[in-house]
Amino acid sequence: MYRLSIQTAISAAHRLRGYQGPCERIHGHNWKIEVFVEANTLDEKGMVIDFKDLSDLTWQVVGQYDHRLFNDVAPFDKMNPTAENLSRYFFREIAKLLPDRVRMFKIKLWETEKYGLEYCE
Repeated sequence: MYRLSIQTAISAAHRLRGYQGPCERIHGHNWKIEVFVEANTLDEKGMVIDFKDLSDLTWQVVGQYDHRLFNDVAPFDKMNPTAENLSRYFFREIAKLLPDRVRMFKIKLWETEKYGLEYCE
């Protein structure tokens, strides 16, 4: 089994619905996102997936939120843009773009240097 990861980052704001406290107001983060994939076999070049290709696929999903308010962009115009919901959505959308033999393993998402979470299925 081979596992590899890439990291990317976006700057984006959100406001949490149904939350009582400062996070119900619009506030921003420099989100750090780490994507982990795995495969049992390598491609004809001897790779799980090219790091740049994985970065590009990841950016197709997360890049649309860079310098935006999550609450204004689907699906977070309806879904509460918590770190938990963001990580699950990013995981599932990136997984759809991967080659058949490559599988999403997990995603790590940090709101700040101190606060982050992991999601996997």
